[in-house]
Amino acid sequence: MELGKIGIWRTRHQRADVVGELEALGYGALWIGGSPSVAQMRPYLEMSSTITLASGILNVWQQTPEGTAAEWAELPPALRDRFLLGIGIGHPEATREYRTPLATMRDFFDGLDAAPTPVPREARIAAALGPKMLDLAAERSLGTHPYFVPVEHTRTARERVGPGVIVAPEVAVVVEPDVETGRRLAREYADGYLKRSNYTNNLRRLGYTDADFADAGSDRLIDAVIPHGTAEQVAEAVRAHLDAGADHVCLQPLGHGPAPLGDYRALAAVLL
Repeated sequence: MELGKIGIWRTRHQRADVVGELEALGYGALWIGGSPSVAQMRPYLEMSSTITLASGILNVWQQTPEGTAAEWAELPPALRDRFLLGIGIGHPEATREYRTPLATMRDFFDGLDAAPTPVPREARIAAALGPKMLDLAAERSLGTHPYFVPVEHTRTARERVGPGVIVAPEVAVVVEPDVETGRRLAREYADGYLKRSNYTNNLRRLGYTDADFADAGSDRLIDAVIPHGTAEQVAEAVRAHLDAGADHVCLQPLGHGPAPLGDYRALAAVLL
């Protein structure tokens, strides 16, 4: 599965018609958030020709492995070759049925394997933050797609999963040269995530504390998790993830509307 070094992360609720421009700019992959089904990913595949499309991520509480595998089997082979099925457990705050996350993810993988047309290991990737979920991602999929993480997590994830396993973090960024404006826009995004225990527990393992989570994030946390600055400064932070062991970094530019083409172009100019 060809991801390239740099991709873009968007949600399925945002405009889909930017995929052609992202492909033309040379981004290796487009990740679609908001728990899209395989069927909801198909239009992105059909309006592109070379870029890899990834679900980032399909929530296992909202879909079944049987239905997911059936929709994957319905894709023409040429589209399947460019589709990476990203799956994840979601958050206890968002799912009433949330329980035994590791066992639930393992059962979902089992269901994909047992389908009449199985989704092969090399066509799927798992959202993983903690050590045991990282182990499962490495064992049962192409690798891991962490979200809302600093460089320290990329380094620990690489050490945990070892060589030959994809580490593909999402990194939200703000292309804004004014430091305080950049931090303000980053905090508007971070506030909701800092109320979710999966993320705060993960950050605690990396040395962050309750003081870092207060008031939508300390400067230390915001600067580490959401790089901001000029396109060149953001690119330095992205390269730090690659140097720490990431195979691929998918960028989520913030603060300039739902289709920040200027940000996509500026980041492509310095990273691609």
